[in-house]
Formats: sequence, C-alpha cells, structure tokens
Amino acid sequence: MAPARSSGDGSGPARRAGRAFGRALHLPITGTARGIRRATHAHGAGESGLGKLIELHAINGAGDMMITVALASTVFFSVPTDEARGRVALYLAITMAPFTLLAPVIGPLLDRLPHGRRASMAAAMLTRALLAVMMSGAVATGGLELYPAALGVLVASKAYGVVRSAVVPRLLPPNFSLVKANSRVTLAGLLATGAAAPVGAGLHAIGPQWPLYGACVVFLCGTFAAFTLPHKVDEAKGERRARLSTHEAHSKRPGLRTVSRSVLCGLLANASMRALSGFLIFFLAFLLREHPLAGQSAAVSLGIVAVSAGVGNACGTAVGAWLRARAPEAIIAAVLSVTLGVAVLAAVLFSGLFMAVLAATAGFCQALAKLSLDAMIQRDVPESVRTSAFARSETVLQVAWVLGGAIGIALPLNGVLGMCVAATLVAAGTTMAIRGLLAAPRHHPGTTRPRVA
Repeated sequence: MAPARSSGDGSGPARRAGRAFGRALHLPITGTARGIRRATHAHGAGESGLGKLIELHAINGAGDMMITVALASTVFFSVPTDEARGRVALYLAITMAPFTLLAPVIGPLLDRLPHGRRASMAAAMLTRALLAVMMSGAVATGGLELYPAALGVLVASKAYGVVRSAVVPRLLPPNFSLVKANSRVTLAGLLATGAAAPVGAGLHAIGPQWPLYGACVVFLCGTFAAFTLPHKVDEAKGERRARLSTHEAHSKRPGLRTVSRSVLCGLLANASMRALSGFLIFFLAFLLREHPLAGQSAAVSLGIVAVSAGVGNACGTAVGAWLRARAPEAIIAAVLSVTLGVAVLAAVLFSGLFMAVLAATAGFCQALAKLSLDAMIQRDVPESVRTSAFARSETVLQVAWVLGGAIGIALPLNGVLGMCVAATLVAAGTTMAIRGLLAAPRHHPGTTRPRVA
C-alpha cells in the first residue's frame, strides 16, 4: 500500500495556498519586467543590442529625475520667490556658466575615446552615483558645496548623452531607421522620467536627501548595465572627426568631410527650439509661482504646464517613430512655423491656457524637429564621420538650452514680455529652418536617396 500523504511534504492545502499567494505577489513584478523586455527588444532590437541601450537610457532618465526632484526642492520650492530667484541664478552661475565652457570640449574629448564608449557611459553613471551621495549632505541646507557637485552631475549627464547619440548608429537592427531607433530610445527615457517623478517625490517626503540615495542606487544599476551593451559599440573602424562647418578648413588629415548647409540650418533651428525649452522651464517656473493659473495653487499650476510639455514631447516622439520623414527639412520648417504661431498667439492673447498650449506645442515640435535633424545627419553625413557629427550637434543643443535658461532667469516676471521673447527665439530658428529647406537637395525622378525614416 502507498504511504499516506501528509501536509508536511509540501503538498498540503496551506503550502499550496502559500505558493499561490507568493506567485500572486511575484506576478506583477515579473510580468511587468517581461512586458518591458518584450517592448524594448521588439523588431530585432534585442538581437542588435538596441534593446539594452533603450533600457540603459530609461535608467539614465530615472536617475536624472530623482536628482532634479532633490535640487528643485532645495533651490526652488523651499524658499520665497525672491530668494529662489537668487538661488537659481547662483545655480546657473556656478553650474551652467562653466558648463557652457566645458560642453564644447565634451564632444572632441569623447572623439578620442572611440574604443571606450561602454566604459565612458559606465563612468558617467558611476560619477553621478558618487556625486549624488556627496550632495545628500548639503541638499537640506542648500550650501555652496551643493553647486560644484551639481555641475559635475550636469557634465556627466551631457557626456552620457553625447556618447549615447554616437552609439545608436552602431546598434540599428535590419530595416530599422535611425529616426525610429532614436524615437524608441527617447520615448523610453521620457516614460522612465515620468515614472520616477512620483517615486522621487515620495522619497522626498521621507527626507530631502532620500531622492539622492535613490538616484545613487539607480545610477549604480546603470553602471553595470552599460557593460552589457554589445562590444561592437566600441568599434570605430573607419571613423573620422566631423567639422560642423560648410567650409573645408585646412587640415593635415586627408579626406575630412564637412556637413551640408541644410544640416547646419537644421541644427541652428533645433538650437532655437532647445533655447525655447530652457527659457520656458525657468521663466514659467517663477511666473506661475507668483501668478498661478486661475483657481489653482502655484504647485498645481507648475504641474499642469510641466505635464503639458511632457505629454507633448512624448507624443512628438511617438509620432516620429512611425512618420515617414521623406523631407526632414520641410518637417523642421513646418513645426517651427507652428510653434512660432502659437508663441505669437500666447503673446497677443496672454492667458494661462495659452501658456499650457505653448508648452505642449513646444514639446511636441521639439521632439519632431530633433528626430528630423537626426534623419538629415543620417542622410547627408558620411558614415565615417556620422558619430562625430552627432556628438557635436548634441553639444550645440545643450549649450542653447543653457543660454535659453539664463534668459528666463534674467527676464522680469511679465507674461506678455516673456511670450514675446519666446516668439523671438522661435522666429530666429524659423528663419534658419526656411533657409535649410531652400538649400535642401532636390529629389529628381529616377534618382535614389537614402531612407531617412
């Protein structure tokens, strides 16, 4: 006769119920992780290594958002408006101003490390993890020692961005355009940023230093994730350094190429959109704190405008993922013209609604303009210098954001005046976009051009 089965052998009702309960608790985590992995590795992105870069960029966005939450609570929200303007101006002077000098050096410096891109990205992550711990002691008091560390975080973040732009072309799956790849990477960063914002706010409720502890953990994970990228991102066979100029300079390096006039005009047009982004972030932050939207608190008003900009940016990135951008110059000219029209309306019919609409429009159009610029670089810049061109274009855009933010800090808190300045910034970029459209290479019947989207 078979021995009787008892509940002590692991098959009893209590043990089965315990295992079922454990699976129920475990399923949301494992199911979500598997769903994210399927999304990031779809359409050949897993085989090419692009999926790992998408996940790494999501980690980067989450960590940067937690540091932003910690700095915003210290520099901006914890003090009266006048004192906050002084603190933010000090932040710009100590961090952003030196960054405008360092940023042009980042691209050429990283050009000299073509065989160490994974190590460079890992170093950028590890640097921010260590600086987050250093900042945790000063974040509660807002002491001067906070600002040099913030500068280091900013430089490391932008260095990561430059290397990431250079890595994407190396990880394209078959029949996958650069525009679509960048759309996926950017969208993952935006989604992770949005998810990390409430987590950072919850950690801040525990203590002002806790978002920085969270950022440290996130960036440590990113440090290890950077080394999981394929080895081919470190290959630089046949690459040369690009000059962002339409005039060939005298050089001892034979065969050095230059970019086309339409690419330069597209870059300058994108720079105006990035300057608008920096301007709106700082100007509207102080304006809405003093003059919130009707019936809303300052925090809610800032949240409405921030969410509008974020949703617009995410929608623009999503549209760029499937849009067949056969004429990127026309797309840049179109989106800047739309942004200019909305900025003019916001200046003429100034209201809280138009500020939110301008923020959403700027986010949407900036995303499409940047993706179109990527398409132009892919089409017009030779592969041997393409990664270098991406590095330099990213540096120019970051400097433009800094300059726009500085204007937003210095400008008086007058809504109509601010919208007029915003319209002026976009008008300059629209002019360059139209010049780029006129200088664009024409497509004649019977000729073929590289697919850009």
